[in-house]
Amino acid sequence: MSIKCVVGLQWGDEGKGKIVDTLSKQADFVVRFQGGHNAGHTVVIGENKFVLHLIPSGILHPGVICVIGNGVVIDPKQFLAELEQLRRKGIRIKNNIFISDRAHLILPYHKVMDNISENKLGQNKIGTTGLGIGPCYTDKYARTGVRIIDLFDPAYLKERIKANLSHKNVMISLAGLKPLAWQDIYKEYLGYARNLKPYVVDARVMLMDALRKNKRILFEGAQGTLLDVDFGTYPFVTSSNADISGLSAGIGITLKKFNSIIGILKAYTTRVGSGPFPTELSGFAGEDLRQRGGEFGATTGRPRRCGWLDLVSARYATEINSVDSIAMTKLDVLSHLKTIKIGMAYKYKGRTIRNFPSGARVLEDCGIVYKEMTGWQKDISAVKSSRDLPAAAKRYLDFIEHSLDTHIKIVSVGPDRKQTLFR
Repeated sequence: MSIKCVVGLQWGDEGKGKIVDTLSKQADFVVRFQGGHNAGHTVVIGENKFVLHLIPSGILHPGVICVIGNGVVIDPKQFLAELEQLRRKGIRIKNNIFISDRAHLILPYHKVMDNISENKLGQNKIGTTGLGIGPCYTDKYARTGVRIIDLFDPAYLKERIKANLSHKNVMISLAGLKPLAWQDIYKEYLGYARNLKPYVVDARVMLMDALRKNKRILFEGAQGTLLDVDFGTYPFVTSSNADISGLSAGIGITLKKFNSIIGILKAYTTRVGSGPFPTELSGFAGEDLRQRGGEFGATTGRPRRCGWLDLVSARYATEINSVDSIAMTKLDVLSHLKTIKIGMAYKYKGRTIRNFPSGARVLEDCGIVYKEMTGWQKDISAVKSSRDLPAAAKRYLDFIEHSLDTHIKIVSVGPDRKQTLFR
């Protein structure tokens, strides 16, 4: 039995989609356990580029069954549109994608509330995508949410929508916006019920049955550990547990069954939206890294903030997730640099800090202690074996392995499936 999980070790956008796609070749099931369609996983196969927001990357492999767990919040319109886009690109969609009946639904009022909340924050805004993910999770924990299973009980669905709108419309009106009509939402979501029904299952039962049959299961998270609602740079975080702790709640399988936890670490660091970023590069250096790495959000197209690799936060994320091995992505993006810096520790009010601080305000005021390493200044995008990497690139990888006390077993040197090296 092979049970693996892939988690991001930074602020998301580490390249989890490509690594999940690579590992899916050896999986029977690929399962998403948290987040919403604010996450985008990009997979490049030859001339084709696939950007997936809800559906696991395993969908690109014939024979792999994909499951969206109860920890995910689902916009049914987005899910159905994504299915249609995959069909148009020749991907088979039949008996290979399922949704947990316990997953919560994003409704139109969640998107409105998302934008109202963000606008109120002004300069202190979080940088949300405005897609309704946060307000949907808010309703989930306030016990006022609407779940997939509720779509198939029309009377109860109507009751939930009417009750929620009676409160939401007060805030919508106060914001100077037109109140929403429950009848319109109810009619729209009854239509989704018919379209979603073939994909809805009790995912926990399905996966427990797979475990009993010794099936190979690969779990994937969205976003990254530094955006985790508990362990990230709060309040500049996402609304779910994006680290390994979100898995048990997000699908209903205990962690003791896992064989391997794989952390995804980009060769440098990026983040989207607001919040502290100690190793951020400004001016030409940051823009150059952004352009060379194609650092623009897969979901929103927003430019990502770019900076050097931060080993303080990487060590923190590695420990939180009990990482067994690391997959390093975008090593090729650093190939032009004569010198590469690595953040080794923080400086705060004259003190050296080697542990990741809990407070975002502290992190915001931290300086960086850097180590400089010699770059390899050689294109590595065509390298076929890790043995053929330049000596300086190997030293960079070895130093990170030693610093994080774990092994880098996968190295990505380009966006294509074939540009993946195993060490």
